[in-house]
Amino acid sequence: MKKLLTVISATLLLQSLIISVQAQQSLNPIQIVLESGLMTPYSDGEFHPERGVVRAELASILVKTFQLDQRNTVTSQNQPISDVPPSHWAYKDIEIALKTGIMKGDLTGRFHPNQSVTRAEGFAIFAQAFGVLMLNDTEVNRILTSYRDGYQTPDWARQALATAIFEELVNVSNNNDLNPLQPMTRADMAYALSQYLAKQGNPGTIPDIPN
Repeated sequence: MKKLLTVISATLLLQSLIISVQAQQSLNPIQIVLESGLMTPYSDGEFHPERGVVRAELASILVKTFQLDQRNTVTSQNQPISDVPPSHWAYKDIEIALKTGIMKGDLTGRFHPNQSVTRAEGFAIFAQAFGVLMLNDTEVNRILTSYRDGYQTPDWARQALATAIFEELVNVSNNNDLNPLQPMTRADMAYALSQYLAKQGNPGTIPDIPN
């Protein structure tokens, strides 16, 4: 009798887990990131997936997603950011992103918090926080040239963007275009975050490098 109850309990638990996974898979990326709290709607209650991601927003998302405040800093210097006052809503997150080296300012000490990021820039910085793979030049070229416009990727972003693609964090158009120089939208970011969250729920998944 006890064995029968144990089997029934295990079966019910398995069914519950399957239903939970199926429910999660039925959600679209925007629903997933909203429920996770990694992104929030605008003040009008709408997500506005078509809007571009600006650098301040990117810093805030990365700090929250990867808990950058718990990482070692690459610099102990507390350099002022000339265009981000302490009253700025993302000041602390920007400071953390800079101290950990995940994001950088320009040579004049400006961060440009309201500047939109391109898809190449956004996904490459996301990969920096995720962890850039040590892909060799041949692998990087193979990944990027599998897309019609992969050659447009800036040199500094090639390895990091290739990592993001390899880890299946990048959404691609139906025409097999990477669109590296197009603005990164909130929908693009939601996709990357939802893929990252899926990996956390299913660690050990190893994608293939495109041939």
